[in-house]
Amino acid sequence: MFRKFLNSIGVQENGNDSNKYKRIETYAAEEGIMLTDTNNNKLQQKMAKDEDDIVNVKNMRDDTRKYVVACAIFASLNSVLLGYDVGVMSGAIIFIQQDLKITETQQEILVGILSIVSLLGSLAGGKTSDTLGRKWTIAFACIIFQSGAAIMALAPSYQILMIGRLLAGIGIGFGIMIAPVYIAEISPSIARGSLTSFPEIFINLGILLGYISNYVFSGLPVHSNWRIMLGVGIAPSVFLGFALFIIPESPRWLVMQNRIEEARIVLLKTYDNTKEVDERLAEIQIAARIANADKYKEEAVWLEILNPSPAIKRMLITGCGIQCFQQISGIDATVYYSPTIFKDAGIKGNTELLAATVAVGFTKTVFILAAIFLIDKLGRKPLLYISTIGMTISLFCLSFTLTFLGDQRFGIGLAILFVCSNVAFFSIGIGPICWVVSSEIFPLRLRAQASGLGAVGSRVSSGVICMSFLTLSRAITVGGTFLVFSVISALSIVFVHTCVPETKGKSLEQIQMLFQKGSGLQVGGEIEMGDAECLVQRQ
Repeated sequence: MFRKFLNSIGVQENGNDSNKYKRIETYAAEEGIMLTDTNNNKLQQKMAKDEDDIVNVKNMRDDTRKYVVACAIFASLNSVLLGYDVGVMSGAIIFIQQDLKITETQQEILVGILSIVSLLGSLAGGKTSDTLGRKWTIAFACIIFQSGAAIMALAPSYQILMIGRLLAGIGIGFGIMIAPVYIAEISPSIARGSLTSFPEIFINLGILLGYISNYVFSGLPVHSNWRIMLGVGIAPSVFLGFALFIIPESPRWLVMQNRIEEARIVLLKTYDNTKEVDERLAEIQIAARIANADKYKEEAVWLEILNPSPAIKRMLITGCGIQCFQQISGIDATVYYSPTIFKDAGIKGNTELLAATVAVGFTKTVFILAAIFLIDKLGRKPLLYISTIGMTISLFCLSFTLTFLGDQRFGIGLAILFVCSNVAFFSIGIGPICWVVSSEIFPLRLRAQASGLGAVGSRVSSGVICMSFLTLSRAITVGGTFLVFSVISALSIVFVHTCVPETKGKSLEQIQMLFQKGSGLQVGGEIEMGDAECLVQRQ
């Protein structure tokens, strides 16, 4: 089964024509860049035939495939923490309210503040990962989150609970920003889409585990059940500790630190074709040289983000926009407040409510697993169309059901169906692809900070939605709230068509060329390296 999974996550890579690396060397000569191999010898032009350049992940050695997948899995363990927190809080909040006697407003703040405060981690994550490295930033995120989780589990009051929640939020901000960046930088182009979706897969797995935890421990005394629910989330840190001895540092970060030999060793573990390793190393050296050229200015990266060129502006609109649409269409509200939704539909009793949420978590997990098989086969954009259109229809139908068919057995069944279909369409498209696209499109010199900025947009949007859902539902009903979400989801279809390019099968350096000219955003045509401009936008 595992071998079949490994064999299914890749497709052929396109666009490796015989002139590609000739152009790279021409550009390198103009810039005074010496492309080297491990012996510091100048790389020769790559004139191989197309059939020698095309590498299919199915033809990779078993040990190479397993190594790449293992790195993606271990790097994604932080995402289990986020997912578990989202899932477990949906049920734990019921018992926290009963035990600590908190108000509805305090419930909203407790649920939503984690997303808001995570922006601190996301903003700091870019600089931290450029300084410490991608690998150790993942470890740092885990330590902060686990500290917060422990405080929440032992909290004697609402105030202490909030302190733990704030720490956990900062850790999540680091984690959700760095995991997709690390995986995108270490993965072969042919499997990058599937592998970069791993964090979203593990978020969904965490959500399912959180829902199951709610159901399993709901029968315990109110004073202790929610503490056990929150405390169980500490467990993944043990596995992540072992993972740090297995996963390597990002080869692109190593090149930026001028550790070329170490970068090549890592690439040799993720590609089993030496020629492909040398070609990728050549691309990375060029991108890293441009990235490092501005390092003497501490503020250079943020200055470029705040005052972007047209190409960088298009990247920011795409990366940050898709992150925001992922959240403002109401997915976190659906997950956090699924007991509230089902209660409004007519389900009575905490046990029944929590059992219904398990069905939601199971659906999310199954469809995110389906996405990993499709993302590098169908491409990013077709799945985004399927996802956003399906979500729009599901949200509208859920709104209709809650408004006109509430408190009926038939209406309860439809409400569960439409909630599950909404999370299914989310999980097969915009859920994982959001992180894939936002980690692919930015130049190496901006990737960490720009990805962090996108994660900030995601978390702030999530926080605003979660902190206002109960208030908005009381004002315009739960059904009316989901009608608003359906309109926002419809707008996301337009955004996908207008602003999101197809990136399937292209290297990170190739993708950047799509944004040099705006015409590449609505079509999925091939691009060539270095035709008229640099591999990445230069300052």
